[in-house]
Amino acid sequence: MWLLRTSTAELQHFNGPHDVKSGYAILSHVWQEHEQSFQELQALRKQLASTGQVDLLRSRVSDKIRECCVLAESHGYEWLWIDTCCIDRSSSAELSEAINSMYEWYAHAQVCYAYLHDVPHIRDVRARDLVMRRSKWFTRGWTLQELIAPRSLLFFAQDWTMIGTKAGLATLLEDITGVDADVLTFRRELGDVSVARRMWWASARKTTRIEDEAYCLMGIFGVHMATIYGEGRRSFQRLQEEILGRTSDQSLFAWGNVLPIRIAPFREQMSYSNYHQDSHIFAPYPAAFANSGNIIPVPVKVAVENAVKALGTTKWTLEASQASAPDLQTFASA
Repeated sequence: MWLLRTSTAELQHFNGPHDVKSGYAILSHVWQEHEQSFQELQALRKQLASTGQVDLLRSRVSDKIRECCVLAESHGYEWLWIDTCCIDRSSSAELSEAINSMYEWYAHAQVCYAYLHDVPHIRDVRARDLVMRRSKWFTRGWTLQELIAPRSLLFFAQDWTMIGTKAGLATLLEDITGVDADVLTFRRELGDVSVARRMWWASARKTTRIEDEAYCLMGIFGVHMATIYGEGRRSFQRLQEEILGRTSDQSLFAWGNVLPIRIAPFREQMSYSNYHQDSHIFAPYPAAFANSGNIIPVPVKVAVENAVKALGTTKWTLEASQASAPDLQTFASA
């Protein structure tokens, strides 16, 4: 991955976050109409170097990159990562590696700056809650992992004045995003939250590319997979397949109208049928988990015991009831 030297805005390559011995800062933001790319930054450096003016690079980069470099340097950080200009998107291999390792980069950053470009300077702290709720930052798919992963997350308004910290704003952030305050403050492990609830966090968020609906969630579920732009929503099915291979949490299948069809109100029965018209066990997109925020998985042993009772048989052994999730299909078909 490439990082910016905060004092000069020059790019340098590192193999991984642990190779940045002095630590680094990282930016979380919503992309605007034009963001300076890796190629543009390198071309600008080459142009300035040809005239002996490479020391002017930081003053010639975009306002966002420059201001973030200045901020990170003032906090004592030599290195800064910004997704717009620190990934060579002309290389599919580098792009795939970056997407698969992005959660790790945010998690290991010494500090993350969340830049809310649409939030003006807040003079009255009492108005902060109302102003922040309207920010587009809370509606994007990629910013979900950028909210959860960093231990130190600072929020900044459009003029780069600080609004507050993730820890100090945890209750408000939970109210806006649904992400539990205990998860945001690392009092609860992310893996202890049900798959359905984690999907629910993402259910109202949007991404520019359809495939990113899945790719932006890989870190939240601790999975890795190839990134194939052009595959459409097949990417979200692949994500669920990867999750299924790593967990016995059956709440992965608790999407759509989660009430049983026979007891759901008539209107919900109709929408439930539409959700399942292709008889897929996997959800078609994150929005299908919009009603799944309160789903809690049943332990595998309890699920098997309940299935045994429902089948009205006693041939099951204790050993069978303690089997792993992949064996449940065997029991059900026996």
